[in-house]
Amino acid sequence: MAQFGCVQTAQDLMNLSSMLNRENEASDDEDTPDSSTPSLTPASIGPNSKKSSKKIETPYAKVDSDPNNIWNENEVKESNVFAGEADPRPQPKYEISYKQKVTSEDMFLGMSGKNPSTACCEDMIVRIELPGCNMKDVELDVKQTTLDCRSNKFRLLLALPHPVDSKKGSAKWDGNKHTLQVTLTMNREYDFVNFQ
Repeated sequence: MAQFGCVQTAQDLMNLSSMLNRENEASDDEDTPDSSTPSLTPASIGPNSKKSSKKIETPYAKVDSDPNNIWNENEVKESNVFAGEADPRPQPKYEISYKQKVTSEDMFLGMSGKNPSTACCEDMIVRIELPGCNMKDVELDVKQTTLDCRSNKFRLLLALPHPVDSKKGSAKWDGNKHTLQVTLTMNREYDFVNFQ
């Protein structure tokens, strides 16, 4: 006679029998999901296990925090790009857009494989609104990953979303709108594949 390791007592047999008994269920409701919570589950069969109250030591479980957070504040390293840059001047409004160089072959024949995504764009355009400023008051410094624009009224220290070539770029001042338009050539790792 075969013995089953999961049924050890008469109560276990009763629990198993009540789980498998389908007489109480209506036959016409088989297609609809059951919204009630079952009182017996497969975990009800067998001896009661003692749960360990010992916490697992991990670097992520050291600080009690909101369980909805994806990561802990201690896990994210702060960038030191803007360290020590306290400035009372307000940040001006700015906008970042992207530009592609396309030809008629790209537009009508689709021969180059370019699409409208930013992965196929060569240039990044940063428009900075500087109301009340003149062109002679504006200082601009562009590095590979940052843009620093200063005037007597505003200061913008911007971390760029893509690395740029700091030597290939241009800036244009619109005196009527008091806007500086900076065009930067992006320098990404796989651009030699995308733009052949």
